[in-house]
Formats: sequence, structure tokens, C-alpha cells
Amino acid sequence: MSTSPFYRESGYKRRVSTAISVDHLDFRYPAKISESVNDQPLVLSDLTLSVPAGARCLLVGANGAGKTTLLYLLAGRYLVAPERVRVLGCAAFHDTSLTTRRSFLGGLFPLDVDITVREILDRQLDVEPARKQRLLQLLDIDLGWRMHRVSDGQRRRVQVLLGLLRPCEVLLLDEVTTDLDVIARADLLAFLREESEQRGMTIVYATHIFDGLDAWATHLLHLSHGKLRLLDELPKIGELSELRQAGESSPLLRLVERWLRRDARP
Repeated sequence: MSTSPFYRESGYKRRVSTAISVDHLDFRYPAKISESVNDQPLVLSDLTLSVPAGARCLLVGANGAGKTTLLYLLAGRYLVAPERVRVLGCAAFHDTSLTTRRSFLGGLFPLDVDITVREILDRQLDVEPARKQRLLQLLDIDLGWRMHRVSDGQRRRVQVLLGLLRPCEVLLLDEVTTDLDVIARADLLAFLREESEQRGMTIVYATHIFDGLDAWATHLLHLSHGKLRLLDELPKIGELSELRQAGESSPLLRLVERWLRRDARP
């Protein structure tokens, strides 16, 4: 990997060519006290994959395919053996150094108390003022918004703001653009592409919305029923190339739709 400004500015001395690796992972959610671990269904099965540093990787699959589970594991939310899931060469769950090098955005953001965005940001230390101001403008956030009165879309914008305030090396996104309007989504994707190209940030983005992603993504990761079906660079995916050559207006959307229909067959 080339010497990225991100590594120089942030002081990270160890450069990695592989940002994310999963090795023969079987995963079940923890059992309840009254249950055995084996009573839990296998969510991910013999999963092995590798995502290169700097990739903008779309994570696709039907509901229940294991996308969110995979992101949670990469984010260090569940205990797994250190050798099974590694991020930036470190054990995803065990290595606390990843706290400042990895960011996860997704799920509920239940901050609905009577507090303004300005008050929230005043509590954020070691934040670059120029970066904060740029994100405020990009996401069109009013510092006077009171969190118990904002809409779902506005609350999501604040969540994204807080998750991106500090540069990171690996960004995990779980459907975070669903509540954003067209302009906010386009501007956010442009910002993330810049972070990837200029700072070397690796992005894994689970989404069902593919508008504007044909030229944005570098890799496609397809999960089906907890198993890896494909992980490759977009130009190397034959089915996608065929759709583009055929003049399909939304080739990525059509490809994923085709895959999910296949996955649904008995």
C-alpha cells in the first residue's frame, strides 16, 4: 500500500495491505442462561474472506444473510477467537487499540434527550475544527437542534457526524443512509470516497440502496445464508460486466437483484 497521508498524520507506523480478514469463522449468538450454545442457529458458517486496505466494499445479501452480524463482529461487539476475525492485523474483539482506529455506524441512535447538537459537540475532545465544520455543512446540521425534537433523518445525520468526527482506518456502515435525503446521501458518499482515496480508509458498507454506487464501490461482498458467495473487485465480476455491456441503466442494482432471487430459491 502506498504511503497514505492518513498514516503519516495519525502516527500509525504499521501499514497493512489487508484491512480485514476472517478465517473459517462459525458464529452463533450467545445462548440464554436456560439454553445450550448448540441450541442457537449458526448465523455465519465457515466464513473466510479478506478485504484489502483502502477498499470501498459493498456488503450485500438478503435480510437474514448475516450482514449485520458480520459488521458487529468486525466492530468487536462479540467475543470470538482472536485468530478468526482480525481488523488491521489485530484481534477484532480483544485488541483495545482498535477503539480509535475503527468506527461503526448503524442501528438505533436513541439519543432523544433535551440536549442541543452544540452541547454534544462541546463534550467531544481532540476534534479538528476544520473537519467538524466541514461535516456540519456537508450534513446540513444546525447546532441548535434539540435531540428530543429532531426527525429520524436529522437524528441519523447527527449519528453520522459523531461517527466521522475523528479520522479512522476502518469504517463499518450498516444501512446508515436509509434516513438521509438524496443530497445528504450523495454528499456523504463523496466525502467517504475522498477519505478512502486520500487517507487510505477501508469501508465496508451494508446497504439495499444502490443509486450512485456503481462508480463508487471498488469491491462487492455477497453473503447468502451465512456463507460467502463472492468477494471480488467490481471490474472482475463477469455478470456485472455483461450487464454494463448490455447497456443496463443500473447494472449493480440488477446484479444484486438477480443474486438475491437466486438465494431465495429452495
